[in-house]
Amino acid sequence: MLSYRHAFHAGNCADVFKHVLLVQLIRALRRKDNPFCVLDTHAGAGRYDLDSPPARKNREFVGGIDRLWHRTELSPELADYVAQVRASNPDDRLRHYPGSPRIARALLRPRDRLILTELHPAEHAALKAEFAGDRQVLVHHADGYAALKALLPPLERRGLVLMDPAYELKDEFDRLLAAVQVIHRRWATGIIAVWYPILDRAPSLRWQRTLQAMEIPALLCAELGLYPYDGPPGLHGCGMILINPPWKLDETLGRLLPELLRWLRVGERGQTRLEWLTPAP
Repeated sequence: MLSYRHAFHAGNCADVFKHVLLVQLIRALRRKDNPFCVLDTHAGAGRYDLDSPPARKNREFVGGIDRLWHRTELSPELADYVAQVRASNPDDRLRHYPGSPRIARALLRPRDRLILTELHPAEHAALKAEFAGDRQVLVHHADGYAALKALLPPLERRGLVLMDPAYELKDEFDRLLAAVQVIHRRWATGIIAVWYPILDRAPSLRWQRTLQAMEIPALLCAELGLYPYDGPPGLHGCGMILINPPWKLDETLGRLLPELLRWLRVGERGQTRLEWLTPAP
């Protein structure tokens, strides 16, 4: 536990998928005038230097954000995401990659708030420094799961909980199930977004079936598979479970997922999945 450092993976294909969806979720929240709150339970460092030794070790960003960086034929939604990354690179050189906290912060309006929890001491210190003096951002050195009861529901009563743990622990999916129950019980109208890797296909499918059995309405699954699921060990793809997704997000993702696959896949193989596990009321 606490051995995971996201700097080794910053800007990779999983980050692109996750942050494209995050931008769309926050854009949807902005369509109403009332303020909203975003809670990121596993926030990381906030921003990553792609020239750092960890990022250069495997250069995972080359298969992710680098494939979109100079594209001019992107859809407006993907162009919006790339613009968020460009805001951290004003000289037009891809040097820094913004994590979920920095992307979310860039999309807040003056009355919106961002709450960040991070347990790793070094990551928390970097996160704290990243948002020092920012009154719209609260940074907590805490286990994001344990903090849910204290932080929810937010005063704004509108918003999003983003959970993307490191999946270091064998019981991570069980912990996520418990967390979803806590969030939904305390804040039934809040949007919940849970990112997960697809390494071995079976665990995520079992977890989805258990979620379905909880009979939480409006449960949408979006997945991006870049390699055959029965291939050699490794990251074959990733997905996101969305509870209470914004209106018509499924239509947007129906266009975005194939586009992401086209830009990020290696060779001609790969697949996407977009499925309502439980329908919206």
